[in-house]
Amino acid sequence: MEQFSSLVFFDDEQVKNLYPLTLTKPASQLLCGIFTIEEKWLNYFNLPFSYSVQDYLKIKYQYQETDNELFINSRVIPNASLVEEIKSLKNNQLLYKNDIIICRKGKNSNNLEQIQSEANALILERTHQIFTYNAQEIENDLDLICKNKTSQTLSNTNTIIGNGRVFIEEGAVVESSILNTKEGSIYIGKDAEIMEMSAIRGPFALLEHGVIKMGAKIYSGTTIGKYSKVGGEVNNSVVFNYSNKGHDGFLGNSVLGEWCNLGADTNNSNLKNNYEAVKLWNYATQNFEKTGLQFCGLIMGDHSKCGINTMFNTGTVVGVSSNIFGSGFPRNFVPSFSWGGAHGFEVYALKKAFQTVEIVMKRRNLSLTEADKSILEYVFNLETSALNY
Repeated sequence: MEQFSSLVFFDDEQVKNLYPLTLTKPASQLLCGIFTIEEKWLNYFNLPFSYSVQDYLKIKYQYQETDNELFINSRVIPNASLVEEIKSLKNNQLLYKNDIIICRKGKNSNNLEQIQSEANALILERTHQIFTYNAQEIENDLDLICKNKTSQTLSNTNTIIGNGRVFIEEGAVVESSILNTKEGSIYIGKDAEIMEMSAIRGPFALLEHGVIKMGAKIYSGTTIGKYSKVGGEVNNSVVFNYSNKGHDGFLGNSVLGEWCNLGADTNNSNLKNNYEAVKLWNYATQNFEKTGLQFCGLIMGDHSKCGINTMFNTGTVVGVSSNIFGSGFPRNFVPSFSWGGAHGFEVYALKKAFQTVEIVMKRRNLSLTEADKSILEYVFNLETSALNY
């Protein structure tokens, strides 16, 4: 076996099926469980890494050539058995599963020896799989964490139901809350806080500096990202970093990208009145497609926001940097850089969108870089060129 010198996360053509979440980032940066996909890989291979992505993303996510690189499909979620297969790869060998390339060793992508993987690895093919896989991935990621760390002690003001794992990182604050571990583990990240009177059912993960507001009701299969704040009722949803649902209202079977904000009393439907399987907009096919899921809520791209009392219908997809407000249900596909609601939309001017993003990021002591602007401008031109508002 030859030692790998670095990892290269590559986005294949199928990454478009993960839009709008991958319009602004590589698939390897999608959060599922406690870690992003690339963080999961780095738990197994502590190596330098770079990216092979679509042209417009290269300004931020760059490729750094080294010898003995391992090219990994950004959509593949690793596990121990898959990693063992990969460690045995030789130069110019390719590992695949169900006609999907998992990884390859060597720069030359032609004339590779193809090896069928026997590992039961998860591969993200659609956005809704992020929340459907999330409960399982919380448990898998916590297994990795528990190998190297010891949990802090939980305050005795809390009530624990069940004998499952509760793992508390340094600096986390949890007081006067109910933690139910009968169905799964609970992970509380560094310097995170669960405010009093909250009720949490595992599997659940609250990442670094995340906040659960007072009296929140959080159900199984939910992850709240770094620096995100969440209140109200949440079920089987993944909220990426720096996003807020700070008030009452329901979020179920959903995925929120980074820098999103849901206004007070925003609700989404996750079940159709006729109980039929939900359809979601697919960017790659430019059509709605069946998910096979009875419960499916909201998929929202980075930087999008909605006003108070917004109502999202079952299976709604919102693109990047859209601003939704007003009474009634908006359409169940809202393209990127849309401004409006059920009464109608217009294009959200790029200059004004940048101004909002800069204000929001400054509140977290971060800034909108020129690379970020370039990516958002590309998405703006890509999506608004076909709009007829």
